[in-house]
Amino acid sequence: MYLSVFCTVPDQKTAQRIAQTLVHEGLAACVNLLPGITSVYRWEGEVQENSELLLLIKTQQARYNALEARIKELHPYQVPEIIAHKIEAGSKDYLDWIAESTR
Repeated sequence: MYLSVFCTVPDQKTAQRIAQTLVHEGLAACVNLLPGITSVYRWEGEVQENSELLLLIKTQQARYNALEARIKELHPYQVPEIIAHKIEAGSKDYLDWIAESTR
């Protein structure tokens, strides 16, 4: 099974550091860095609004626990957003590449 994992980060430097590490360590096949998002959320009883980037991470289910743990080690937030979605269908060639890249 394959996953797309969403993770927001505060800045470009953090995004690049996490993306490079996950791909280098074989925890992700690819990480897209999507700039220009605004997040509105409740934290410690207050409504917050911040500019962030969204990481869109492609991996295998079997690598998820290690990927989540590594993101938590690298992430500056106390409670980082880490949400996984099953990839229901996709190009066989692309899914095979994810598998090969995350062995």
